[in-house]
Amino acid sequence: MLERRKVAYTTVMTMMKILEQKKYLKRTLADRAYVYRPAQPKGQVIGEMVRDFINRVFNGSAEPLLVHLVQEHDLSPEELEEIARLRRPL
Repeated sequence: MLERRKVAYTTVMTMMKILEQKKYLKRTLADRAYVYRPAQPKGQVIGEMVRDFINRVFNGSAEPLLVHLVQEHDLSPEELEEIARLRRPL
């Protein structure tokens, strides 16, 4: 983190503690230091965060989010086709 900007040690530790309390991180004691690791796979965390965002911001409907992304991010025809392909039954 220090490569991108200066951050106080206590700030980092506060965030790590919050993430541990929210069950995003687990810690183990190695020698005299804590080693932190993810508590859940990245994809699972992203899915939970997106579902929470959609529920809070869009009242549970993903459609307004998808419309915004398509309109504002100039998706290529290939990207739009890939999105459509993901929705087709196997």
